[in-house]
Amino acid sequence: AFFSDENADWLKPKSKAKAKQQLMSSSDEDDSDASDDGGSEDDEFVKRSGHGGGSDSSSSAEDSDDEMLEVERQSRLIDREMEIEEAEAEAEYRRTIQHSTEVFHLPTPEELEDDEDRVVPPTELRERIDAILEVLADFKTRREPGRSRSEYIDQLQSDMAELFGYLPELVEHFLSMFGPAETLEFLTASDSPRPLVIRTNTLKARRKDLAAALLKRGVTLDPLASWSKVGLKISESPVPVGATPEYLAGHYMLQSAASMCPVMALSPQPNERVLDMSAAPGGKTSYLAQLMRNTGSIVANDLKPDRQKATVANMHRLGVRNVITCAYDGRKLGKLWPNKFDKVLLDAPCSGLGVISRDPSVKVQRTMADVHRTVVLQKEILLSAIDALSYKKGGGYIVYSTCSVSVPENEEVVNYVLKKRDVKLVDSGLDFGKPGFTRYQQKRFHPSLALTRRFYPHVHNFDGFYVAKLKKLSDKRPGDDDDADKVAPEEGTAVHDDEGRGSNGESSVEDEEKESSSPKQRKNDRTATKKAKGKTEKKKKRPDPENDADEVSPVNKKSKRAVPPPMSKEQRKQKQRKKQATNAKVTKPRRHKLGV
Repeated sequence: AFFSDENADWLKPKSKAKAKQQLMSSSDEDDSDASDDGGSEDDEFVKRSGHGGGSDSSSSAEDSDDEMLEVERQSRLIDREMEIEEAEAEAEYRRTIQHSTEVFHLPTPEELEDDEDRVVPPTELRERIDAILEVLADFKTRREPGRSRSEYIDQLQSDMAELFGYLPELVEHFLSMFGPAETLEFLTASDSPRPLVIRTNTLKARRKDLAAALLKRGVTLDPLASWSKVGLKISESPVPVGATPEYLAGHYMLQSAASMCPVMALSPQPNERVLDMSAAPGGKTSYLAQLMRNTGSIVANDLKPDRQKATVANMHRLGVRNVITCAYDGRKLGKLWPNKFDKVLLDAPCSGLGVISRDPSVKVQRTMADVHRTVVLQKEILLSAIDALSYKKGGGYIVYSTCSVSVPENEEVVNYVLKKRDVKLVDSGLDFGKPGFTRYQQKRFHPSLALTRRFYPHVHNFDGFYVAKLKKLSDKRPGDDDDADKVAPEEGTAVHDDEGRGSNGESSVEDEEKESSSPKQRKNDRTATKKAKGKTEKKKKRPDPENDADEVSPVNKKSKRAVPPPMSKEQRKQKQRKKQATNAKVTKPRRHKLGV
């Protein structure tokens, strides 16, 4: 037969594993090493497949990886990554459940006393602040039994004051304005510096040319924002920005972004008369002149003459020619220059609670008592500014601004002025910023205060600022009409004879009826006339025509003219003699002495 038992061994089909093993052998040296170890190919395959010792299991895994295709290897790596992610997600889920269900332990008075004897690390304070904020966010389920919300707020206030270095009363004021979480954002943003901003002086340069010149000096800059055509934000500069040749030539001015907003809201036009009541060191004044194109006139006032030196220097450097500097008390300008200016800019002195990043001393030097004292000064200056404002010829606009975020210095002052002068709030023209408060705690303000604008460091990356624009309607003051009605019966006069005839031959009753504005007043006038006629009938005697002009009628309560007391015959004669003597002195010719 063709097939016999002698070739049965090589006719038997080999296993797939043995075929793979033979294909994977790289050289004859590997086969010789395997034969030297005294093992056959089958034994070697058994060891590699994991049936041998534990030391060969890793090598079998490597060999299995080598046997895989690249796609299979990548798929296995992805599966391993997914398993790791699922394990981490499960651990995070369990940790979140444990953290959300546990109750935060508020420190007891005894524990707080122990903390006074030691320095509490900032990390511990920050963790406690975050924990209290989480409790306040879900107070019903997360609070500790027997603890009220006010206790958590007090502890939060104390921790914030200690962490950021504020007086506790200032933190309490911020908490009353913002929520707990927003207060933390405000305090954190107030500690971080604001970006450096410059304003292009368009009287001497264009922003495009200025940016190109500064870029050549290695300055990294960007346009400030879409709302400003002259602002540039500097991110990094290898040279001092306040000492470049462009700065010395007056091509730009260092000015914060927030301080540009009041000038933009006022929007002065060429050939107008503008008053800047707190001008030093001249940043806003130069921007006013820039918008007015060096026309018209600007009166730059400041209380301290020493500060005006910087204003004068900046005006010369920037090429401004329409500014007059002076140093008066702003509270007296309304009487000094009544109705003289078309527009007024008042950047009022304030507590500086919005510029803490530039002056950290405010944290410990300003108290709420200082804030309330400043409010009184702000009210007086703002009333004086309105009195200096002319409401004719389409003018009569005033912008009130402060670098503070406190409500007493902003909304309360404007609300007070709305009651004391005939003014109204108008749109500032600024399409960014948050609207002003119309209610604060138990206080309610005029609804038009929503037209004012607030800027915050944690929202707009600005200094804290407040801007309000008002329009003067007239010189009237609330309450003047009532006072005039009360004073009028004492000051008015109505001269007539007993029959109701005036000295000019016209009926006084008819004049009063023309001047009166209500039917009730007319009725009272008729009653007074009837009483006067009744008295003449009782006398049965007509008065002397010569004395008609001298006799007076009884006081009419509704008349707008007061009645003087009657004069006797002796007083009338003395008056006549005095009048004749006066006429004689006037008509007497002057005599000149002739020198010899």
